[in-house]
Amino acid sequence: MIRLFAALALPPEIVAGLVRRQAGVDTARWRPPETLHVTLRFFGDIREDVARDLDDELSTVAGAGFEIALEGVGAFGEGRDIHAIWAGVTQSHALNRLARACEMAARRAGLKPETRRYRPHVTLAYLRHADPAEVAAWIQANNLLKSPPVAIDRFGLYSSHPSKEGSIYRLEAEYPLS
Repeated sequence: MIRLFAALALPPEIVAGLVRRQAGVDTARWRPPETLHVTLRFFGDIREDVARDLDDELSTVAGAGFEIALEGVGAFGEGRDIHAIWAGVTQSHALNRLARACEMAARRAGLKPETRRYRPHVTLAYLRHADPAEVAAWIQANNLLKSPPVAIDRFGLYSSHPSKEGSIYRLEAEYPLS
């Protein structure tokens, strides 16, 4: 079994800007710079043969390059159940189309449909029993986040490997957009 997801890598200058914001919430487990990305579709733990089929299907995804931008911040969960802090991604028809194409590739490879609505973001930290006031203060201090446009000309298939410090991601395959 291998845990896989499709994602967009972010350029170093965008990552550096996000890393500068990773402070101010005591219980946050801030994600290392090399793990910051925009997920297109999380596939989960799948068998190696299905992973090969998925790679074949993702290699057929076609589309033109496009731009995205980061804008705003927020958190998933409420009160003491807040479990992640994120940076938002501006609405993009091209990004949504690519995410749908990854979903369709997953279905053709035999994976179950994703039931959650696609909400593009960059996870900056995971939280456990965070102080809601501290998280709210962080959101207020960082809510004007806005990046310059980021050119997207490819997406990747990544594997996720658990470790004591958190998951380690490895690029397994890359798919160009024309």
